[in-house]
Amino acid sequence: MTRSSFTSRWSYYVTGTALAILFLSPLLWSGWASLRTGTGFGLENYDRLFTSDNGIRVHHIVNSITVSALTVAGTLLVATLGGYAFGRFRFPGRDLLFLLTLAILMVPYATILIALYVLLGWIGLQDSLIGLSLVLIMFQLPFSIFMMRNSFEAVPRELEESAQVDGCNSVSTLIRIMLPAVKPGLITVGLFAFLTSWSEFFAPLILLNSTDRFTTTLAVVNMRTASHGSIDYAALEAGVVFMAVPCLLLFAFMQRSYVRGFTSGALKG
Repeated sequence: MTRSSFTSRWSYYVTGTALAILFLSPLLWSGWASLRTGTGFGLENYDRLFTSDNGIRVHHIVNSITVSALTVAGTLLVATLGGYAFGRFRFPGRDLLFLLTLAILMVPYATILIALYVLLGWIGLQDSLIGLSLVLIMFQLPFSIFMMRNSFEAVPRELEESAQVDGCNSVSTLIRIMLPAVKPGLITVGLFAFLTSWSEFFAPLILLNSTDRFTTTLAVVNMRTASHGSIDYAALEAGVVFMAVPCLLLFAFMQRSYVRGFTSGALKG
């Protein structure tokens, strides 16, 4: 091993370690703080998180799961169809329409939440989990369509042509040939949609009014604001860890497909 390659490898490990410490330290600190009690370490903070009058209840968790499931399903459906159309078909105005879709990324979503709140009231979905899910799906679509378009474009044309020779139409080709080929992209889009919807705070804060429809993130914040000035930071840290665990587990199981799909989507286009 030459000196330059050794230096390059050493720099790689140092940089990777520094970044890992930088990103993991807040989560590790939260885990340590959530277990710390007045007499040592234990699960008392988690007990208060779930038994306090303003703590997390089962319906909060169900609400979060419902919103995340609807967001992931809707995002995958629309992004798959949109990405397939942009990636495999030629039609007038395709590139302009795709650029307009990407241009939505330039709009801060917080600036249109009030307008969306009014719009949901017009269609009868104000203060509902379905309305919140539709808003989160809309926020996810520009990036998700971009990812799926690049994933579909990376599939060789020969596979599609072979399916058409065998008598498959566009829908059959999509279901039988294309979807298995873009599985990493689907996992990437689905996982990204789940991570965003599960931890989203600002949109539920604006769009949900009834406490029985609160998601877990709102329940944790409500526990802080309803304590009459006395903040139980240890229980709040327990809530942070509780919210982070599903995301960590999903990423641990799907990290290979996530990285493959994200890399192909980022480099292709």
